[in-house]
Order: sequence, then structure tokens, then C-alpha cells
Amino acid sequence: MAIGTEIAQRDAYGQVLVELGKANKNIVVLDADLSHSTMTQFFGKEFPDRFFNVGIQEANMVGIAAGLAATGKIPFASTFAVFAPGRCFDQIRMSVIQPNLNVKIVVTHGGISVGEDGSSHQAIEDISLACSLPGLNVIVPADAVETAQAVRLAAATEGPFYIRLGRPKIPVIYDDKYQFQLGKAVTLRQGAAATVFAVGIMVNAALQAADELSKEGVSCSVVNVPTLQPLDEVAIVKAARDTGCIVCAEEHLVHGGLGSLVAQAVARHQPVPMEFVAMTGYAQSGKPAELLARYGLTARDIAAAVRKVIARKAA
Repeated sequence: MAIGTEIAQRDAYGQVLVELGKANKNIVVLDADLSHSTMTQFFGKEFPDRFFNVGIQEANMVGIAAGLAATGKIPFASTFAVFAPGRCFDQIRMSVIQPNLNVKIVVTHGGISVGEDGSSHQAIEDISLACSLPGLNVIVPADAVETAQAVRLAAATEGPFYIRLGRPKIPVIYDDKYQFQLGKAVTLRQGAAATVFAVGIMVNAALQAADELSKEGVSCSVVNVPTLQPLDEVAIVKAARDTGCIVCAEEHLVHGGLGSLVAQAVARHQPVPMEFVAMTGYAQSGKPAELLARYGLTARDIAAAVRKVIARKAA
């Protein structure tokens, strides 16, 4: 995948599932009647005997996945982010997390970049719900390359995973040499004035913001935090010490997601000024780019937050 090429994370997911299915006969896939959108359809066509469309029954899908995991299978269960964990939080908690079963929940259509589907389908609470479950590995990849790496790692790693993907095509950030590591943040740009921590589609926006700020003589670090649980607190504390102020950017509610997690680490170990680029409530229906601009999730908004937090540091 060439850097800058726009590829949907869900397309990468669908392709990797087929790759994994060929390599391991214990890989099975479940979907809740959305396989043409989650791209699990590719696995279903290649391995119809290992693909289960349970219909619009997300709670049952999680229960079936848990049962399959208990027999030694490696189930990938997929739907939209608004439906899992939204519609099946209790099933995930009771049937997957408490018994610590090897279930991989991979959701698509996260955040408001779902667009015209409206607030009923715009998942902005899911990261908070997922991170509330002890022992659940929570991953929000930044591009298609990281998506593929994260899915492969999840398949090879014992234990429950929640991987959140988006709907639209987004720019590739990493080259094919990139190696995703569970629980490790990735510094994409070094700077001295501030650090921007970002996840998902906001990573590319953070890089754009850093470019904009560099023209003003402001150098800021950009750190991708693909794993929210377990969190790379070492990287967070180091950034707080090195730059003295932090901005968190996420396509999620301001509470319960990346910003809340980073703020906890900062408060415990290295208090510094922080600003947050995130949602504060539900969005309307509209084109993805229009919604991101309306609700303050753009490179311009990140750059403004960096200027604000630097001013607070200097005060």
C-alpha cells in the first residue's frame, strides 16, 4: 500500500480475513446481516462453511462467538460500531470478558464519518464502553496498513479484542515495513512545543495540523495511540515531560475515550496543561467532511487546540 493512497480500513479487514482463513482452519467469522458493509463477505464467499450470518441479532452473535471460542475456534464477530458494544454490552461482559474467551470483535462504521446515516448509526460512545471492560484489548487503527497488522496480531494472540474501524476511505500513513505492537504508541513526528495524541482518522488530521503549525515556527510531536487498552503510559509520561503540554484528538465523545485515558495517566505521573479535540454530543446527518468540520474534528481544530495549550503552558 503506497503512503497517501486512500483505502478503507474495512476493505483491508475483509482481505486479511481471507488470508487468515487460508492459513488457519480454526478461524471462523460471524456477522449480523451487514457483511457487504463490514466486508466479511469476502471470507463468506471463500469459506461458506466457516461463515455465520446470524441476522440482525448482535447479542446472539456474541453468544455464538463465545461458544465457538470455548470449543477452540478463533471467532471474528463483526457489525457496526454502534451495535457492538451498543446492543450487546452485557453479552460481551458476561460471555466474553469474564470467562476471558478468545473472541475478536471487529466493528466498522465508527464515529461520525459514517455520515448520512445520522446519529442513530454514529458510534461516539463505543470506545468508552469497550475500555470499561477489564482485560479487553481495545485497538483503533490509523489506516489500512495498521488495520491489517492489528487483525493479524489479534488472530495470533489469545484473549478478547475490540478493533474499531471506520467507513470511508482514508489516506495510508504507514509503509509495508510497519509492525504494529499491542500496547505501544507510535511517534510519527517529533517536536518540542506540544504533543498531539490521536487515534483513528484523527491521526492523519494531526499530521496535517503539525504541517500547518510548522509554517508558523511551531514544532509539535504527533503520536498515534492505536492501543487504548492496554495503554502506553510510558510514552504519555515521556511526552508530558518533553513538551510540557498535550492535545488529544479523537472521533469520539470527549469523555471516556483517548482523552480521558491520557488525562488519567498525566494526572498520576506528570500533570501538564491539556486540550481535547473530540465530540461533546450527538451529530446531525450529513456528508462526512461536513460533519467533521461542523463538530470540530479537523486539522484546523487540532492546530487551534495546540496554540491554546501552548499559551496555557507559557502563562
